[in-house]
Amino acid sequence: FPSEHYQLYVPESAQVGSAVGKIKANDADTGSNADMKYTIINDDGAGVFSISTDKETREGILSLKKPLNYEKKKSYTLNIEGANTHLDFRFSHLGPFKDVTMLKIIVGDVDEPPLFPMPSYVMEVYENAKIGTAVGSVTAQDPDTANSLVRYFIDHNTEEDRYFTIDANTGTIKTAKIFDREETSWYNITVAASEIDNPGLVSHVPVGIRILDVNDNPPELAREYDVVVCENAKPGQVIQTITATDKDNSANGARFHFSLGEGLSLNPNFTLRDNEDNTASILTRRRRYSRTTQDIYYLPILISDGGVPPLSSSSTLTVRVCACERDGRVRTCHAEAFLSSAGLSTGALIAILLCVVILLAIVVLFITLRRSKKEPLIISEEDVRENVVTYDDEGGGEEDTEAFDITALRNPSAAEELKYRRDVRPEVKPATRHHPSSSLDSINVQEFIKQRLAEADLDPSVPPYDSLQTYAYEGHRSEAGSISSLDSVTTQSDQDYNYLGDWGPEFKKLAELYGEIESERTT
Repeated sequence: FPSEHYQLYVPESAQVGSAVGKIKANDADTGSNADMKYTIINDDGAGVFSISTDKETREGILSLKKPLNYEKKKSYTLNIEGANTHLDFRFSHLGPFKDVTMLKIIVGDVDEPPLFPMPSYVMEVYENAKIGTAVGSVTAQDPDTANSLVRYFIDHNTEEDRYFTIDANTGTIKTAKIFDREETSWYNITVAASEIDNPGLVSHVPVGIRILDVNDNPPELAREYDVVVCENAKPGQVIQTITATDKDNSANGARFHFSLGEGLSLNPNFTLRDNEDNTASILTRRRRYSRTTQDIYYLPILISDGGVPPLSSSSTLTVRVCACERDGRVRTCHAEAFLSSAGLSTGALIAILLCVVILLAIVVLFITLRRSKKEPLIISEEDVRENVVTYDDEGGGEEDTEAFDITALRNPSAAEELKYRRDVRPEVKPATRHHPSSSLDSINVQEFIKQRLAEADLDPSVPPYDSLQTYAYEGHRSEAGSISSLDSVTTQSDQDYNYLGDWGPEFKKLAELYGEIESERTT
């Protein structure tokens, strides 16, 4: 080393790990023979400083291992050794190949921010505490010799920081709201301290605040229970085991007590047994239950905790009566189960009812159509078509008395009323005919028909009558003539009606009638 003593100034604000100085020893050799290593060989500053070798410049780099504090130690004395790393034993008698120098480091005083004696704080406060309740205090001091006064404040970087306030002079932290441990049980805030003379120098410390529990929540059932009792249950049978929960911590409600509601200790249907392990059992007190008599029972349960002061709450269990198998499995419950056992569900009943309604609607519609007004036989007076009415049903022969009013034949006097044609207006006014009642009463039907037939032939205004209508063009005229049978009595016909007797008993009457007419013609 060129000198035996060196001096170095290092401010106390120097950052840990940074290089604070350099030192170099000279070597007349070159190449690898000039390589050397620097070492701190005393204990005064070995724990605060470290030295390394720059291989290119062969300098010793002095670095800071721990922070400096002028108020605690103002200087350090380091003994630094520099030695060759490559030794040639042929020249060992020329040694030693190393040298030692002393380096004195002076720590410079720097105005530092206030210093907290603890790296962090943990405080506690009970929930439901009034606003302004003191939680705890923090302290900080100016490490400089001036010992300036310190001012405190809370960094409002998060919403949680607004739940507390701090005294700027004393550092006392107080509540700014009422806390509920069941919502939030822990808050983290950051307290800052600065010198009054130099507000720019600020130090921070984290503060954790734990919210202590107060027994302010009553216990309640852990869940909604679906309690079922079988109709064939026996006395003393356990039908349900219930548990409870408490929002408070274990110190305020770890032990629960169960009992029936007030006035129901002697319930004739069910009883309750506290298992003393935060559970309770519901037991039956009688032998049989019936859904038809009562299908639902309500059982009030009182639950209390072991906190200070103790709190309690009441809950109601709903017990359903169901039909069960012999092994205890539930088969059916409630009234709709009876329909299911018969094989008909509610949906099936609705479908059947809908079908019945549709059938009734179809029947009513059919009856309405059948009773509707029929179309008149002759549409209008101007319709001059032949009055031929076509029916779809077949006649009933002699027994058919519906198609023709036979009273006119049985009582000829009823037919004496003058009847006019409805399709044409008569040109000649018919003469009034009078027949003595005695002759009309004594005349038989055959003579009456003949008489009316003769009158019809002579008087075109009295029915029955011929009506010739042209429905299509057939030429000038038809040589066949009229095919009407209305004037068959007065005209000669060669028609032979003997074949009617071969048609069977249904045409026997018609064959006899035409047989008589034929015999009269021959006579």
